[in-house]
Formats: sequence, C-alpha cells, structure tokens
Amino acid sequence: MINFRFGLLPVEEIQPWGGVGESPRLSWFGLTDGWYCVDVAGHELLRYVDRAPHPPDGEQGGRAASSYVDYFVVRFWEDILEMVPRVMEPVPEDLVAFVSGDETHWASADTSEAEEAADWHSHHYLDMGHLRNPSELRWWRTVADGEDVMTVSWQHEPGGGIEFTAPAKGRVTLPTASFVAAVTELDRALLAVMEQRVTELEAVGPPPGVHIDLRHLRHEQRDRATWLQRAWGRACDTDWDAVRAGARELLRPHRGSAGGSDRMEE
Repeated sequence: MINFRFGLLPVEEIQPWGGVGESPRLSWFGLTDGWYCVDVAGHELLRYVDRAPHPPDGEQGGRAASSYVDYFVVRFWEDILEMVPRVMEPVPEDLVAFVSGDETHWASADTSEAEEAADWHSHHYLDMGHLRNPSELRWWRTVADGEDVMTVSWQHEPGGGIEFTAPAKGRVTLPTASFVAAVTELDRALLAVMEQRVTELEAVGPPPGVHIDLRHLRHEQRDRATWLQRAWGRACDTDWDAVRAGARELLRPHRGSAGGSDRMEE
C-alpha cells in the first residue's frame, strides 16, 4: 500500500559542486542526485504531469526519470527519518481532529501552549520546503480498538507550472506495519546502492577532474548505516497537556468563522 521509490543518476552524469575558482568536488550527499516518489494506494504522489516517462522498475536512470521529483535522494531519506519519531508516536483520540485539520482555519493565539500545539502539528508533515510548490504530505498514527494504523494525507495547489498526477487532495489509512516496512526498505535500498557506489569509487577513483574524499566517503557510509536505528529509538517528549491546551486555543471559533462567535465550544 505504500512504497518510497528512487533512482540515482550515473556518477558521470552528476554535476560536481564548486563555485568559480573552486575545484569540482562531490560528497556522499551529492552522489545521491536522482529522483524519488511516494506511492500510496495506487497514487504516485510526486509524479509530475506532462513529463517524460520514468525508466522501468529497478533500473537506475538519468534525467529520463524527471517525471518524478528530481533532487538529492539523501534529502528525502533524511527528512523521512527526521519525521519518524514524531509520526510513530500514537495520537490520542481527542487530538485526532486537530492533527488532521488544516491550520488555515486556526484562530490567532500567541501563548506558549498554542506554540507547542502548532509545533507538534507541524512535525507531522514531511519537509519538502526545498522544492518548488511541493505537495503537502502529512502522517499520523492512531492505535484504537485493536487497530494500529497510519494515515497519510496529501494536498497540492497547482501553480507555477507545477502539477502532479495524483488527485489534488486525498487521505489513505494503512497498517502502521506497512509504513515501517516502507521506511525500512528505503533505508536498505539507498544504503545498498550507495555501498556499491562507494566501493566502485574506491576501486577506480573519482571521475576525471572531480575531487572526492574517499576516506570520508567510506566513513560517512558507515555512519549513515546507523541513522535509521537511531530514528526508531529516538523518544519524543511531548507535553500532552500543553498540546491539548494549545489545540483548544487554536481551534476556538473566531470572527469570520461560521456564526461569527468567539466562544469556545465545550
């Protein structure tokens, strides 16, 4: 029901970093240049409209894969791992309406509780601020009545020539185990292809004219292999009383809402 797919550019097609007067160079991060997509219940959430078709499944390709978001795949991986601890924390039943709601309808509030609630809410989004007019992807987990599920919600406003093939908005609920398996597989697949890439560079050296610190490259490969386990083990210190108090403030009816009342619903 959910899959995080990606492909990497061949090393020789990756544009090295370096400004005017600087030697061209590449790092572990830069060597992950490629494309990625989130597949949920048959929807390709990051596939652009009117772009070239992607290469066959399992094949790594170059810019022919640009029907999907093309960026450094490690950034996608990092942002998912950063999101994992918060979205794996089950949302209490009385906060589901808040986490699943749209902040455009919040009342104005500048208390510490409102800030705490807004911050907690924001950590359920996958960070895609490095992209131009991206989709908003949000995740939250609920455990109730013997069911442990993850909800995936997305929304996109077309603009700036950016439009995706998936419906403009949608929401899918799937077993939390499926989300865990998808994250685990993304981690395994990215580290496996980068292990092959690092090993090949150690054997043949960097592309002509490009500097790569091979010793640091190997060190970073080993270090990043520990990141997922650390993400699973990272505990959240959510102040539920503050989040609940802030949510009540932010959800308080305000002028301009239906009925025009400032009274908080009981």
